[in-house]
Amino acid sequence: MGSSECHVAVLAFPFGTHAAPLLSLVEKLSAAFPSARFSFFSNHDSNSTLFGDRNPGAGKIKAYDVGDGTVAGEASVIHEEFIMAMPGNYQTAIAEAEAEMGTKFGCFLTDAFLWFGGDLAAERGGVPWIALWTAGACSVSAHLYTDFVRSLVGANPNGNGLEQKLKVIPGMSEVSIGEMPGEILAKDLQASFPGMIYNMALKLPGANAVVLNSFQKLDPTITDDLRSKLQKVFNIGPMILRPPGTPKPPISDDHNCIPWLDSLPPASPAVYLSFGSALTPPPDEIVGLAEALEAKRAPFLWSLKPHGVKHLPKGFLERTKEFGKIVSWAPQVQVLSHPRVGAFVTHCGWNSILEAISFGVCMICRPFYGDQQINTRFVESVWEIGVKVEGGIFTKDETMKVLSVVLDSDRGKLLKENVVKLKGEALEAVKPNGSSTKDFQELVRLLNDSF
Repeated sequence: MGSSECHVAVLAFPFGTHAAPLLSLVEKLSAAFPSARFSFFSNHDSNSTLFGDRNPGAGKIKAYDVGDGTVAGEASVIHEEFIMAMPGNYQTAIAEAEAEMGTKFGCFLTDAFLWFGGDLAAERGGVPWIALWTAGACSVSAHLYTDFVRSLVGANPNGNGLEQKLKVIPGMSEVSIGEMPGEILAKDLQASFPGMIYNMALKLPGANAVVLNSFQKLDPTITDDLRSKLQKVFNIGPMILRPPGTPKPPISDDHNCIPWLDSLPPASPAVYLSFGSALTPPPDEIVGLAEALEAKRAPFLWSLKPHGVKHLPKGFLERTKEFGKIVSWAPQVQVLSHPRVGAFVTHCGWNSILEAISFGVCMICRPFYGDQQINTRFVESVWEIGVKVEGGIFTKDETMKVLSVVLDSDRGKLLKENVVKLKGEALEAVKPNGSSTKDFQELVRLLNDSF
C-alpha cells in the first residue's frame, strides 16, 4: 500500500434519511478541500438514489456499493440483516477500494451510527475518525446518558418512573424518561438496532470530532455538555441554509405546489402536512386529520402517499378542492420557505424541524418513534415554537384545537415570535463570521491536518 494522501473513506448508513445529509456534507467538504478525494460507501439502493446520473464533487466523490442482505427497492427500511453484517460488509468494500487505488484511506468520515469507524481508523495507523450525527444535540446527548437513564428506570421497576423529569442532565430539565429515544429503554441492548446505537454511545468519545447539523444557539447548554464528553463538537448547520449569494438549487415541483401556494390570499395562512419519506399516519388518524381540516377550512397542502389517500373520508377531496391540495410528494424546503405557509404538521424528524426553524414556521407535532418524542418536547417546552397534539394521536377535536392554537391564538403569536427569533439566529450562524461557518472551517482544518 502507498500513501494515504487526501483520500477520505465516507461510510453512510443507507436507511431512512441518513445518507443524504452525509453526502451533502461531503460535497461541501469537497468544495472547501479541492485536493481531497472521497469514496462514498453505502448499499446499492442508497447509492442509486443519491447519485443517479449525478457527478458530485466534479468526479472527486466516487460511490462504492456495500454488500448487504436487503431487498432491492426497500432502501428506506432498516434491515436487521444489514446491521448484523456490520462491520464486515464495509470492511470488504473498503479493502476492494484500497486495492483498486493502491492507497490506504487517510481519514474515516462516517454516520455516527457506524460505531466501528474508530476501529477502522485505528487499523490504518490511527488516522482520524469523524462522525456525523444526523439528528439534534438533544438526542445524541440522550444516548450518551443511556446507562444513567436505564439506572433510573431500574430503580422504578413498576414503570412509575417514566414521567420523571431528567433535571440532572444538562439541558434536559423539561424531558421525561418516557420521552427518551426508544432504543435507550429497549429491553435488550444487545438486539441489533438498540445494540448498534448503544455501541455508538460507548465509542463516540473516541472520535476525533462529532459533527452536528445544528447551530450553537439552539442548544447551548447541551452543546457545552457534549463538549465536555467528546473530543470535538462541530455545529455546522442548518445545512439547508446557504450563505448569501449562493445560487439556489433547481426546484422539482411536478405537482405545482408553489404556484398553488402563490394563488392563496395573503390573509389566510396555509397548513402544510408531511410526515417524511417513510411514515404515514394510521388510517383512523388520517380520518381525524381530514375531518379537522375540512371543518377548519384553512388552506392546506398535504403530502400524502397513495396508500394513505385511500383512507380519506368519502367525498373529502371533492368537498375541499377549493381550499385544499393533496400531493404524493412536495418540495418541502420551498414549501416551508413560502410566505403563505403558517403551520407545519409534522412527525418531528430532525431535518423537518431544522427546515421549519430555518424558515420561521410553527409546528404541530405528532411523534412516532426514534428521536421524534424528545424533539417534540424541545419544540413545545424548550424552544416554544410549536405544540404537540394532545394524547399524541390525531383526532378531529384535538387537531382542531392545535390548529386554532397555532393559527388563531395569542399563544400562536408567541410561538411565531419565538420561531422567527430562532430563524434569525440560524441565519446568523451560517454567515461568513457565524458560529456554524467557523465550526465548518475548523472541520476542514482538522481534515487538512490529517494528511
